[in-house]
Amino acid sequence: MFEPDRNVKPEGEGGTPGIKADNRSEVIGVQRVTRISMPQEYAPAPQNDEKKHWYAMRVTYSREVKMKENLEQRGIECFIPMRYHTRVIRGRKVKILKPVIHNLLFAHASKTEIQEAKKYYEYLQYMIDREHQKIIVPDAQMQTFIAVAGTYDDQLIWINPEDLNLKKGTRVRITAGHFAGQEGTFVKVKGARDKRVVIAVQGVIAVAMATLHPSLIEVIE
Repeated sequence: MFEPDRNVKPEGEGGTPGIKADNRSEVIGVQRVTRISMPQEYAPAPQNDEKKHWYAMRVTYSREVKMKENLEQRGIECFIPMRYHTRVIRGRKVKILKPVIHNLLFAHASKTEIQEAKKYYEYLQYMIDREHQKIIVPDAQMQTFIAVAGTYDDQLIWINPEDLNLKKGTRVRITAGHFAGQEGTFVKVKGARDKRVVIAVQGVIAVAMATLHPSLIEVIE
C-alpha cells in the first residue's frame, strides 16, 4: 500500500466517495458520509483579508472524508487524492472511490481559518517537513496536481516521493490532449516501462500520468 514520505510528519508526533458500475454492473449503493454535529458556537469560518494557501493536513484515524465535508461546510476548499477500487458485491463488479492515502487532506484556507478549525477538531493537524515547517503547497503546483489527480484515471500511478529522483528528470510541458498546458517532470518511475510525466507535491505525494507520445510534450528551457 502506498505510504507518504516517512520524513513528512504530522504536527507533534483525508468529493464524497461514491460507487460506479462498469458495463456489466449496476450501482448497488453509494457510500455516504456521516455528518459530524458541530458545536452550536462553531460559526462559519470568519471572513478576513488573509491570503489563502494550500495546506497539507493530516487527519488522524482515517477521518479525512468526514473532515473534508465539515471544512467545505465552512467554505474551505479541500482536495483528497482518490482512486477507484474494484470490488465484487453480490456477484457484481463495482468501482468504489477511495482515498489514495488515508489521513491526508489538502485545505485551501487562510492561517486564521485553519487555526479556527483546529480548535474544534483536535485530529486535524499540520503536516511538517524535514525543517519542521508547515507544508504549504504553491497554488500553481496544487492546481496542476488537482487537474491530473482529479480525473481518477485508472492509468495514473501513485508514487512514494522517496522512490523518485526528480533531479534526473526533465521539466516538460504537455502540448496537446486532456492535460494540455500542464507541467511536470519527465522521469523513469517504478512500475512503468517508459518514462512518465510526474506531478509531485513536495515530499507528500506524487502521481505519474499515463504514457504520452513524445510529440505531445516539450522541454521547458
